Amino acid sequence: MSMENPLLTPIPFPARFSPPAKKILYTLLYVVPFYLSSSTRPTVNLSRDAPSVIRARIRAVTFSCLITSLSTFLLLTRRGRGGYHDLDFDYPKALHLLGYWPVSPLDVLKTLLLTAMLFTGPLFEKGLVEGQWRAWVRLQGIQQCLGGWIGWRNYIAGPTTEELVFRSCLIPLHVLSHQSPRQIVFMTPLYFGIAHVHHLYEYKLTHPHTPFLPALARSLFQFGYTSVFGFYAAFVFLRTASLPAVILAHGFCNWCGLPRFWGRVAVVVVEPGEPMGPPVGGRNGMGQDGGWVGRSGGRRDGSGVGWTVAYYFLLVLGAVGFWRSLWVLTESERRLVDF
Repeated sequence: MSMENPLLTPIPFPARFSPPAKKILYTLLYVVPFYLSSSTRPTVNLSRDAPSVIRARIRAVTFSCLITSLSTFLLLTRRGRGGYHDLDFDYPKALHLLGYWPVSPLDVLKTLLLTAMLFTGPLFEKGLVEGQWRAWVRLQGIQQCLGGWIGWRNYIAGPTTEELVFRSCLIPLHVLSHQSPRQIVFMTPLYFGIAHVHHLYEYKLTHPHTPFLPALARSLFQFGYTSVFGFYAAFVFLRTASLPAVILAHGFCNWCGLPRFWGRVAVVVVEPGEPMGPPVGGRNGMGQDGGWVGRSGGRRDGSGVGWTVAYYFLLVLGAVGFWRSLWVLTESERRLVDF
């Protein structure tokens, strides 16, 4: 690893404040408050998606983020006896390590473009096949996404607080402790994935009749894809030192969801005068007569073979474009390390 910036000269941390210890402490500080109060703790009759639980959890995790961010900032700027470096680490340099400053709009836009490439297929399905592009042009999607507390949690509070803790607070400690970029990219996100394992308990609590093995498989799958996103976010953060970039990429991925990897893409037929909006059908998107209702409103027509071929072609094309552009679109003079 080459670290040409003198600000990034690796400095060993004292054993009592080693990065692994901080990772465990920060992870616990993020998750444990969810279960300390009856207002944040789900029950058999109170889902984690209840507005009261979401509001209480946002308050709790905001407080946790303030503690972790302030403690990391103090660690980076502490001087004298018991300090962690002998460099002249002023506040702007510490803010740079945390990804706060300077902010580069270009790095943010390049990161969003790179992330969108990976979701070329799903964007095609949502925008053209399901006809949501009309709502996008009118900015109606923002109102739909943020019209309830679940949207605020999934697209605003979740991405912001998770990136603050698991990227902004943890990665700088590893950068300054002799760890290689590859170690940082592939090791730090595992704690990000572990922070989601507690959903197994919550899922079993609200779905008591679901067998344990399927619930465990669901939790392990969630651990897997959250860790994969963590690899990407850690890579982007190291390459751009931009906290806004990884927060927006995180929110965008939450909005897109997991891409479709099998099955036929269905065309959504919108009846004349029918508003474009969220599903209005019954459970699991089923209409009253059993027909599928699209996410954009309207009825799904299962005959879209051409759309299906186009979707999977664009899915592969987007993945190839993402891989080829990964280094180019994350190149930044504000990077924390050189790979």
